[in-house]
Amino acid sequence: MKGELVDLSLTAVAEAIRKRKVSSVEVARACLERIDRIQPSVNCYIGIERAGVLRAARKADEAIAKRRALGPLHGVPLAHKDMYYRAGKISTGGAHILRDYKPNIDSTAGARLDAAGALWLGTLNMAEFAANPTGHNVHFGHCRNPWNTEHITGGSSSGSGAAVAARTCFGSLGSDTGGSVRLPAAANGVVGLKPTYGLISRYGIVPRSWSHDTVGPLTRTVRDCARMTRVVAGSDPNDPTSTSELIPNYEEGIDAGIKGLRIGVPRRYYCDDITDDVRSAMDASLAALRSLGARIVPVDAPDPKRLFLVSNLITKCEAAAIHARWMRERPEDYSMVVRARVEDGFHVPAVAYIEALNLRPHFLEEFVSTVFSKCDVLHCPVMTLPVPTIAETDPAAPGDVPRIIERLTRNTRPFNHLGTPALSVPAGFSNNGLPVAFQLVGRPYSEALLFRAGHAYQSVTDWHARAPAL
Repeated sequence: MKGELVDLSLTAVAEAIRKRKVSSVEVARACLERIDRIQPSVNCYIGIERAGVLRAARKADEAIAKRRALGPLHGVPLAHKDMYYRAGKISTGGAHILRDYKPNIDSTAGARLDAAGALWLGTLNMAEFAANPTGHNVHFGHCRNPWNTEHITGGSSSGSGAAVAARTCFGSLGSDTGGSVRLPAAANGVVGLKPTYGLISRYGIVPRSWSHDTVGPLTRTVRDCARMTRVVAGSDPNDPTSTSELIPNYEEGIDAGIKGLRIGVPRRYYCDDITDDVRSAMDASLAALRSLGARIVPVDAPDPKRLFLVSNLITKCEAAAIHARWMRERPEDYSMVVRARVEDGFHVPAVAYIEALNLRPHFLEEFVSTVFSKCDVLHCPVMTLPVPTIAETDPAAPGDVPRIIERLTRNTRPFNHLGTPALSVPAGFSNNGLPVAFQLVGRPYSEALLFRAGHAYQSVTDWHARAPAL
């Protein structure tokens, strides 16, 4: 039964707990046993809260027995990227500098999960200060892909992707500044959402770039992702950039289908240098969407390289501002890679930074008018190459590591700059046996449409149901 428990989806286990088919304590224990088995090889956790999660699970079961009102995640164990503040609890940000840091506030996203009844299993490995797209971490050890531990998990939400894929938890919050939810979702074969900028409050999380940071969930199914997003999204007085939009119930209408939906496929740029196996997976995913009644429409999307370069410039500058004091006082406590990336930001002229920010609304207007006048949703690969190994993406490795890193983030970073939502959906496996994924991109605040399209795809495929053999 315990093996079956960890294989359930988030929504399925929430329903089972609510109906008392299984207790929250049983579910938490099954997750802890799974963690004990996979943590030595995958290294996806930084902290595990054994006593705390079991204590919370017992309270969750008591609430059900007493017929109290239950939240949509009642009794469900989750684990999160180690950058979500909880008062009095260590939050490392994957960094040596914050190894013992205990904030005195709670993140808004974490507090909303608590209010919905979710349990905290532990904190998850991540790239140092959310500043690496591979998952390498010299301070806490590299997180490893559960499909093949010689390969990267993608970053910076490395532990989130690996922990969800390895069936140690039922969902996780990550963050996405240039692809840091979608890359680990794609590399580990799970679902990941980069929401519209401002949809989910960023109050109480370790910052990377205030104009590009987003909070997003990683889950096993699109429906699971829709539920987690509904719980954490919405206005927050503590985050002035948070949305004032009313948040819908994203699960309502998710089964409506996609007949007649126009799915755009870029004619150029987004599939440059794509490998044959990844292209084959993209073609198969489009065929599945077409079989559901969607119309596949070729579109001319603007060159994403401009967006990539401008986004990179902005995030470097903002990271330099965030880390300026520590870079003066404790430069030796950074890894070589993160220190170099932060230092780059000190050499960008203020005029260039301001000009880059001012271009943002113009790029968004151009993209929306060019692309979404022709289609409802854009489809493109998350990564155009198979998931590489840890060794070949190591900063000290021989070869053109920067070129590999650029290829990893070329299709993700542009949508952070635009602020549009993008949903990563598992779409099969490459020739090296690692997962492949496409992303669905929409207009700002079109998350409900992306969920509907992604869920429809998962209704006729089973890639999301496959689990690594650990």
